[in-house]
Amino acid sequence: MSEAKIHWSRIGESGTVLGIRLMLMSYCVLGHRGFRLFLFPVMVYYYLFRVEARNASKQYLRHVAEFLPSARQSKLSSFRHFMAFGEMLLDKLLAWMGKITRRDVVFETPDVISEFESNRAGGVIIVSHLGNFEVCSALASDLPHLKLTVLLYTRHAEKFNQVLSQFGGKAEVEVMQVTEISPVTAMLLAQRVRAGEYIVIAGDRTPPSGGGRVTSAHFLGRNASFPQGPFILAGLLKCPVYLMFCLKLQGQYHLYIEHFASRLKMDNRASRQKALEEAVRKYARRLEHYCVMAPLQWFNFFPYWTDTEGQRDNPIYHSGRDRGAS
Repeated sequence: MSEAKIHWSRIGESGTVLGIRLMLMSYCVLGHRGFRLFLFPVMVYYYLFRVEARNASKQYLRHVAEFLPSARQSKLSSFRHFMAFGEMLLDKLLAWMGKITRRDVVFETPDVISEFESNRAGGVIIVSHLGNFEVCSALASDLPHLKLTVLLYTRHAEKFNQVLSQFGGKAEVEVMQVTEISPVTAMLLAQRVRAGEYIVIAGDRTPPSGGGRVTSAHFLGRNASFPQGPFILAGLLKCPVYLMFCLKLQGQYHLYIEHFASRLKMDNRASRQKALEEAVRKYARRLEHYCVMAPLQWFNFFPYWTDTEGQRDNPIYHSGRDRGAS
């Protein structure tokens, strides 16, 4: 199997427990500036030797640059993308350790936050690999009654999780490791939603099983495959669906939560596929919107697009550039 065709979930971990621990220790001893000095040679190494990740970064940056003014295009580089990823790993650890709190986060959608406070019905929150969704732990600490279960495919991040367990995670969020949503898992999640809890799941990576439950959607002007799984789950749970994006802007996290649907209606087979495709494409448009806001913060270092050219005269392409909520 060629490198370009290897699924993201089968790519081995980079780095070691010792390396990740040293990065965290450098932050504790030297602060953020010292951490960046330590991070620089590490990212130089990965930039030089992780060819697939570097090529995937360059492909993504070429695509997102088409949506940016020339002044912002000039600030894009693959190495800066790698550096942003390294800094995100530190913030990820700090978030799970409870070091990123309410005062570190700007809640950009207070009306939706109020909806979480008043509505105890539970639901599904669809996130992405844009920014740092682990900051949702700050949301949980700010709303004590809010219970979150994060579904993660973590086989490729065992070393990272080992460090996290050693330093003692304190975030008020439960992490559930999954490779697929089995009937048993679905029943467990349904019980949690009925109890008023929220299920958090990423919507921008295809299934680790390599199955065919994907929808092709225009994303940054070209076709990409997005998983149907998160939207199938939301439909089965018959609950409200939200999108959440967390971007680091001017050194501070900004949390955006959008009401996506009161319920994804998939009551009959005839309308199910259409509803799934519409939901996936709506999600792709919103992901695109936020990628344009923070282009160096989408951390998907794998081949992503199913075509490389795209069509600028395609009406779907133009609708994908709509910056308003769908």
